[in-house]
Amino acid sequence: MSKRVPVFASLGVLLAFALVVASSVAYAAGEDRNAKALMAVDSDWSKAAVARNVDAVASFYAEDGVVYPPNEPIADGRAAARKLWATYFADPTFQISWKTTSAGVANRTGWTVGTYQDSYKGPDGRTIMENGKYVTVWRKGADGTWKAIHDIWNSDTK
Repeated sequence: MSKRVPVFASLGVLLAFALVVASSVAYAAGEDRNAKALMAVDSDWSKAAVARNVDAVASFYAEDGVVYPPNEPIADGRAAARKLWATYFADPTFQISWKTTSAGVANRTGWTVGTYQDSYKGPDGRTIMENGKYVTVWRKGADGTWKAIHDIWNSDTK
C-alpha cells in the first residue's frame, strides 16, 4: 500500500527547495559582485603602476603584505614593497601594466590572476619586453577596502 503525501507537504518541500536555490543564486550573485569589485581594485592598482606612483602602488598592500618578485628576495611588509617598487621606478625606462583575467572572493579573502607586460632598457641599451602572469591574494579590511597580502609574478620569457 503506497503512502500518499499531502499536497501541502509537497508544496512545502518545493517551497523550501526554491528558497534554497534562490538564496544560492543570491549568494553567487553577491560573490560575483565582490569579484568584479576586486577586479576594479586590481585595475586601479595597475593604473597607479602605469603612472609610476610608488606611494599609490604601495598603498594597495596590507601592512603585513608579502611580495614575491622574480629573481629577488621576498619583500616582507608594505614598506619593503614600496622600496621594491621604488627601485623599479628609479629606472626611467621601466614601464609596467597588468590586466586581471579572473578573480574570486570567499568571505573576506579574494584572489586575482592575470597577465602583465613590462619593458625596460637592458645593459646594452636595447629595450627588453617581458610578458608574464601574476597571482595576488587579497584581504578585505574592517573598513571594506581590499589590500594585497600576497603578490607574486613571473615572466614567460626564458
